[in-house]
Amino acid sequence: MAESPPIPVSFLRAGLLCRCPNCGKGRLYSGYLQVAEACNKCGFELRKHDAGDGPAVFVVLIVGAIVVGLAFWVEIAYQPAYWVHLVIWTPAILGGCLGALRPAKAILIALQFKHRILGFDDET
Repeated sequence: MAESPPIPVSFLRAGLLCRCPNCGKGRLYSGYLQVAEACNKCGFELRKHDAGDGPAVFVVLIVGAIVVGLAFWVEIAYQPAYWVHLVIWTPAILGGCLGALRPAKAILIALQFKHRILGFDDET
């Protein structure tokens, strides 16, 4: 019997789990945001595929909009002192941005792979 073609990897699954966009199993990162040289499962070269500053822009805008909305709500509902806003929103901004940046970058790399953008069409 002929081999069936490989099942394509979901870009959302690969991105949210920070996995290789080719096989969905290997690690995408070798550090916090440093893309690995190659997939440790399928050998796919990952190093030259980078998302640039796009994920950071998306994350800052989305987290900023959420935090500003929540800060307005807290101010209107409770009218706390300014130091309370500082104590609440500084960790929320840092945690939200640092927590969302890694999967956002992985999703953007997986989307680049899915649509064969920036050199992904050179290899399979």
